[in-house]
Amino acid sequence: MEIAIATTIDAPLDDAIAKTREALAAQGFGVLTEIDMAATLKAKIGAEMEGYVILGACNPPLAHSAVTAERQIGLLLPCNVVVRSDVDNPQRSIVEAMNPQLMVTVVDNPDLVAVADSATEKLTAAIESL
Repeated sequence: MEIAIATTIDAPLDDAIAKTREALAAQGFGVLTEIDMAATLKAKIGAEMEGYVILGACNPPLAHSAVTAERQIGLLLPCNVVVRSDVDNPQRSIVEAMNPQLMVTVVDNPDLVAVADSATEKLTAAIESL
């Protein structure tokens, strides 16, 4: 099983972030947080890396269904979407969302299957629309 639903797009990082936010919104996801990993690591430990931003996305109905089925699932919710510069071509960006099916493989709870299926469908649609 793949860890991510991913694509590469012909857009520099800032444009890719904006397009990703729009694609997520079209599938009912809001972005609650944005972490600029490159800037944070540079400021905290002096590390250099390509543009790398983590968007904390949430689809409230799916999140509610998941935590209703399994209270601890918040630890595994597929909320992070990574948008990062392609190190070989900064005019391209890679967009990756965690594969929600991983939740089902970690937690043995059949009530999560439908939630994971729906989240997979929505995240796949968002990523493929890019």
